[in-house]
Amino acid sequence: KERFDFSGKVQMIFQDPYASLDPHQKVYNIVAEGIRIHKLAKTQAEEERMVLELLDMVGLNAEHAMRNVHEFSGGQRQRIGIARALALNPELLLLDEPTSALDPELVGDVLKVMRELANQGRTMVVVTHEIAFAREVADRVVFIDGGVVTEEGPARQVLTNPSHPRTRE
Repeated sequence: KERFDFSGKVQMIFQDPYASLDPHQKVYNIVAEGIRIHKLAKTQAEEERMVLELLDMVGLNAEHAMRNVHEFSGGQRQRIGIARALALNPELLLLDEPTSALDPELVGDVLKVMRELANQGRTMVVVTHEIAFAREVADRVVFIDGGVVTEEGPARQVLTNPSHPRTRE
């Protein structure tokens, strides 16, 4: 059996953004750390450009880069976590209920970023209760009830025409 080396290829974005972000660290440093780890930038100017591009990708700007994480809303912290994960250039993003701890008006901001990542062809495994979002962007869906896989298959099939009674509920 061939083993897959996950080191550096998979990044996790947790339900609680504080789980992986130091609340007293500057956003710039959090994102730049990933760039430094992989030695993706040769100069300080190149690093800065890359950090600002990643922040822009998640709807944040240069002003946000110089603030501490604790100054941001939950939705903004979640997007900082996504930028940090992307700075590590992963092949796979794992997102555990990335919108569950957010106020309803902030959910859309995070879903917009995830939708854009899906449109770019990013491979993501997302645990979510956002069924409309899953129907729109997922290739495959696995419906789990009580820790047991109830149904799996193409997203549109499982979410539009489910075969299992529990999935239909």
